[in-house]
Amino acid sequence: MREQSQALLAAEAPGRGPGARAKLASASVKVLIVGGGSSHDFDRWFNQEDSKTLSTGGLAAVSYTDKPDEILPALKEMDVLYLSNNQPMKDPALRKAIFDFADAGKGLLLVHPALWYNWPDWPDYNRALVGGGARSHDKYGEFEVHVNVPQHPVMAGVPDAFKINDELYHFEADKDGTPIQVLAYANNLQTGKSYPSVWVVKHPKARIVCIALGHDGKAHELDAYKTILRNALKWAAGK
Repeated sequence: MREQSQALLAAEAPGRGPGARAKLASASVKVLIVGGGSSHDFDRWFNQEDSKTLSTGGLAAVSYTDKPDEILPALKEMDVLYLSNNQPMKDPALRKAIFDFADAGKGLLLVHPALWYNWPDWPDYNRALVGGGARSHDKYGEFEVHVNVPQHPVMAGVPDAFKINDELYHFEADKDGTPIQVLAYANNLQTGKSYPSVWVVKHPKARIVCIALGHDGKAHELDAYKTILRNALKWAAGK
């Protein structure tokens, strides 16, 4: 536990310190961000930038880890689990704990790398918690996001349409998976082809928001992304 508390970051903004536990306890939403894996700067964008976005104004106390063995011990303190990782999570106890967290009615944010089919030996993750997945994406570049359910709380204050430089994920819903409600679509500006960009998973107990945006700073520093992320956290936490 001592090693775990040293490795996890918990604060109003990214950082370490003896006041971390007190700040974690006093915030309205306790969220654990999990990073780690390949092809992304997890510490810079999912830890530092998203932690700042979510902790602004006291919305949340944010903990971060990129070590899978630190997830399970931390879950009992959390209201929301934010997965951005694409590294292996092979421990059966951890996999069960994530599903138990959902079945307990907690919140999940599943963002960008975590929406890929990362774990072929764990199909239940994509089927039950994501409602599908992506196996490919457009070349990094500009595309347009269109909100199609503006009345949903996750879309509050988000422009009806906005442009972003990112990876346009080719997400496909699993016909045998948990149903989803798509809140926004991403449109390729050259081909006009569109794919889900933000959606909620109609899990029987958990509140799950999936955000396909977020490769790097062009997304994480964009006001529309920040608004979606903060809204998603509040909705997932039942606020």
